[in-house]
Parts: sequence; structure tokens; C-alpha cells
Amino acid sequence: MKNNLKSTMQNNDINEELNLFRESLEKFCDAEIEPYYAEWEKQGQVPRELFNKCAEAGLLCVDVPEAYGGLGVDARFSFAVVDVMSRRGYGGFVGGLQVHNDIIPPYLLHFGSEEQKQAWLPRLCSGEVVAAIGMTEPGAGSDLKNLRTHVRREGDGYVLNGSKIFISNGQHADLVVVAAKTDREAGAHGISLFLVDTRLPGFKRGRNLEKVGQHAADTSEMFFDEMHLPASALLGEAGKGFAMMMQELPRERLIIAVQSLGLAMGARDLTLRYVQEREAFGAPIAQLQNTRFTLAQVDTDIAAADALTERGIECYCRGALTPEDAAAMKLFTSEMAGRVADSCLQLFGGYGYMVEYPISRFWADARVIRIYGGTSEIMKEVIARSLLGR
Repeated sequence: MKNNLKSTMQNNDINEELNLFRESLEKFCDAEIEPYYAEWEKQGQVPRELFNKCAEAGLLCVDVPEAYGGLGVDARFSFAVVDVMSRRGYGGFVGGLQVHNDIIPPYLLHFGSEEQKQAWLPRLCSGEVVAAIGMTEPGAGSDLKNLRTHVRREGDGYVLNGSKIFISNGQHADLVVVAAKTDREAGAHGISLFLVDTRLPGFKRGRNLEKVGQHAADTSEMFFDEMHLPASALLGEAGKGFAMMMQELPRERLIIAVQSLGLAMGARDLTLRYVQEREAFGAPIAQLQNTRFTLAQVDTDIAAADALTERGIECYCRGALTPEDAAAMKLFTSEMAGRVADSCLQLFGGYGYMVEYPISRFWADARVIRIYGGTSEIMKEVIARSLLGR
């Protein structure tokens, strides 16, 4: 009972601090993002300086230990950044920010040498370096065993050749964690991870890709042509890259669930305001049964996703989030976000299809969430294997 009381008190303290953090975050969004986001959507990416401003506001890599430049706070604070910005409709920026904040730092903390941690983490926290992860290739998406990007040993270092596609932060990235084959005959056991400094010769950025949604997301191709890497670029052990990626995927899928939930809540809130202001047949459309039933279902879907996501966060913070649970959470919340965004847009009628109405952005941004981080079909296979085996 004492342990439960202590846990409750700790959670209450965290919740109070989280509320203050979220208030500060909202003010940051009001000042530094909201006035400019529509223009960034037209430009196809956010400015590089936004990462520096986020750092100044204490929003980058917040759960990284203080010894490496972070705030050393609970991971919930990092998840709150994604939640708040997703609710506000900044899906394009959120996609890249969560890579920088929630995907790359754990790779360094869990597998990096002390030298690698000191070299990269403080600069990630300060915004001096923007990070990306290079897994997907034109011929290898969910099936990472089919990677063609490869590395060979040469002298004391390595030489990297290949390409990546759909890389978040591709235009801004200074550091890319690249998955490459060090043994082409060993399948998954031949994959290694490398810390690639994009300033080195042999690295080339491709075009910033045009997308259906998340237009402000910097999503790019990358090319590596006889790129010489030092020995210190290898992250962890050679041949262990696939296992390392599998270990870190639960947090990646958890943060996508947080994004999905935030997006759905933001779409719902926009719609609640609209239906009480918009009139049809002499009364607000909020009085129509279809509107009421639709929003009742939306709210129920969100409540279920909220409970599932909160459970996932609790499990993660205890170190108990399994790949199967993360896959189920990502599957349910991403599919839910798509349904909610679509239902909400429908209530706007023709206006919902107009870009000037933010609900259209929520709808378009939601579509890719069912794809990145592992498609819904792959999530089902992960869950099925836990039930039925391979």
C-alpha cells in the first residue's frame, strides 16, 4: 500500500509538472509556429531555425540525461510535445520532430559508446544537429532484410554505398542513423547501423518529396556514393543492426500512437466548434441527429484510443512495452485517426475539402500514419505471430 501511495504521489507531481510544461508549449506554438505554419505547408518544409527555437524553449530531447545536454525528465514530457503539436494540426513538423526527439536519442543512449554519446547527444539537444533515420529504400520498406545499401571495410574505416527514400528531416539532417548491409549473404544478421555525418564527402541529398499530406514535412531521398566513414561511425556491434531496430521499434510505434490520438482530438475539437456555429435549415447543424451520432462515435473512438495509449505509455515508462502491444496500439490508433478525420471532414461539407479550412489538413495528414512506422498490415502480422507463431 505504501508503494502504491508513493507511486500515486509521484504521478500527481508529474501531472502537475506536465500541465505547466504543456502550458509553456502552447505559448511557444502560439508565438513561433501558428502564425507561419500555413506558409510552411506551401513551402514544403519548416525552416531549419525552428529546431533551434525548440531547443531554446526546452523542447528537444527532453528525456535525454542532463549529462548529455537534455533535461533528464520523464519520457512523458517528450510525448507531450508530440501530443500538443498534433492536436494543433502540425502533423508535418511532428513527423520530423519525433524522429529527432524520440527515435534517434534512444539508439545512441542504448547502443552508443561514450564517445558517440558525447559527440552527438549534446548537439541534438541544442538543435545544432538535426537527426534522421535511414531505413526505407525504394525496394525495401517493411521488409528490412532486403536492404541494398551496403558497407565494406576499407583500412580502419568503412565505405558506404546505396540510397534511402522517404526520410523525415532529409533536407535538414546533419546526422543520419543508416541501416546498411555489412554482410550481404547473412540476411537480417548482416545488417549494421552507422552514424552518418552528412558533411562528409559522398553524401548527397535528393529532392524534397511532394506528398498528399504533411506538406510541411521535410521528406527526402538520400544517396551514398563511396562515402568514407570512420570506424567510430559503427553504432553498437556489426551485424546487430536488425536486433537493435527491433528493440527500438516499440517507442517509435508508441509515439505514432500519441500523434494519432492528438490528431484525432484536434480534428474533433475543430468540428465541435464548427457544428455549433454552422447553420442549416434554420438551426445549428449540431442539432441534427446525424451530427450528434457521428460525434458521439468519434468521441467514443478517441476515448478507447486514449485508454490504450495511456496504458502503452505506462508500460513504456516501466520498461515493459512489448513489440506486440506497441503494434496493437499503433494499429488501433492510426486506423482510428483516419476514421475520425474522415468523419469530421464530412460534417464540414464542401468547406471541409477546402485547404483554407484546417480540418482538410488533419484529414490529409492522417493518411500516412497508417503507413510509416510499419503499415497496418505489418502490425497485424506482428500481432498474429504472437498469437499463432510464424
